[in-house]
Amino acid sequence: MGTAPQPAPAPAPAPVPAHTPVPAQPPAPPGGPAAGTRAEIVRRLRTAATTEPGRLQIIGAVLAALLVVFGAVTALEVSDREAAADDVVGRSQPLSRDAASVYRSLADANTAASTGFLSGAEEPREVKERYEKDIARASRLLVTAATHTDADSESGRQIAHLNEHLPRYTGYIETARANNRLGHPLGGAYLRFASDLMTEDLLPAARKLHLAESSRLRADYDDARFWPLASVATGVAALAFLGWAQRRNYRRTHRVFNRGLLAATVAAGLVTVWLVGAQALAGARLDDAEMHAQRSLDVLSEARIQALQARASENLTLVARGAVLTDDGRSDKYAVEYAQAMERLGTSLDSALRHADDTAGREPVEKAAGTVSTWRTRHAGVTRADQGGDYDGAVERVIGAEGSTNESFDALDTALAEALEHEQQEFTASAKAAGSAFTGLAAGAALLAVLGAVAAVLGINRRLSEYR
Repeated sequence: MGTAPQPAPAPAPAPVPAHTPVPAQPPAPPGGPAAGTRAEIVRRLRTAATTEPGRLQIIGAVLAALLVVFGAVTALEVSDREAAADDVVGRSQPLSRDAASVYRSLADANTAASTGFLSGAEEPREVKERYEKDIARASRLLVTAATHTDADSESGRQIAHLNEHLPRYTGYIETARANNRLGHPLGGAYLRFASDLMTEDLLPAARKLHLAESSRLRADYDDARFWPLASVATGVAALAFLGWAQRRNYRRTHRVFNRGLLAATVAAGLVTVWLVGAQALAGARLDDAEMHAQRSLDVLSEARIQALQARASENLTLVARGAVLTDDGRSDKYAVEYAQAMERLGTSLDSALRHADDTAGREPVEKAAGTVSTWRTRHAGVTRADQGGDYDGAVERVIGAEGSTNESFDALDTALAEALEHEQQEFTASAKAAGSAFTGLAAGAALLAVLGAVAAVLGINRRLSEYR
């Protein structure tokens, strides 16, 4: 009987190492955890870009971002243009007008003072009140201008100069009046001192103030008319990218329209057309305000000032009675200045007629031109009477109630004031129309851009759903 086979002994278990080795960690990327995060983002984007759903997600994000940027840039630039247009109407043009009024008020005060002096010891009440109103108006306008002007600017410096030296002028006038009432010849000398201070110091400062404010007005014009290039460029870029995305969609799916992308294109197109149209309309209105109204206002203001200068020189010719000569010593200084001012006045009125673009603006200028002709004729009679030794007759021809040069001057000033009022209304209407062209555009652009971005994302998501 054989022996049964014995089972083979089980193999001995493998020895267990004292410490289980830990798998080695990959080395940290250079630059720390942030660099690793960026690298991971880049890796994922590269991975996404290799698949159609990933590409669609990238296209949707770019479209949404581009449309939002378009809306934001448009809203900002349009707000700036609208503010500049409002400044033209509400700030810079009124300040420029007030600066011209300061000049005119000072010149008119000087004319009224010389007219009152010619009237003798008893100055007419209406002439004195006119002088006082002119000084008060100039002082008030200077205070108003100072509240809207930086003290270190050119306008601020001229305002400070006028406020400092205007009391000197009024002091000379009061001294001249006191001496005139007493019958002292010294009154005429003080009147000439005052007139020289006005013409050689105060009026040049007022002129500089007007030029500075006119420069500010032109700057606001330029700001309002400057095209919003960043908005237009962003809008064109958004439309181009939307066009490319829809063409790509058509080539891959053979579907003509994607409703979301089409809605985004319509929204971006509306904003672009609205922006271009509003800017073009505002620019045209501002050009109209400047070409047909502001230039007329400038020329008419110059004419009014030149009429005042001529009137003051005419009065001073009789006050000085030949005591003040030109530098060459050959001619009466004030007679020469009168002739020069009247020559400039005629030139300004011719220019004002060329700028007048309607009957309501042309009629008062034509009336003013006819009045100047009458003034010249009457002044010739003043000169003949004065040179013939009839001083009292010459004075009566200058300040008399009827048939005098004063009557001509008043009629001229009234006609110019009427023309200025008409052109001011024309300017205000055109400038306000320019500002209204931007009404609602900033908010509308932002809203349409956001809606366009949402529509673009929905359109892309519609395509993504086909891959799920």
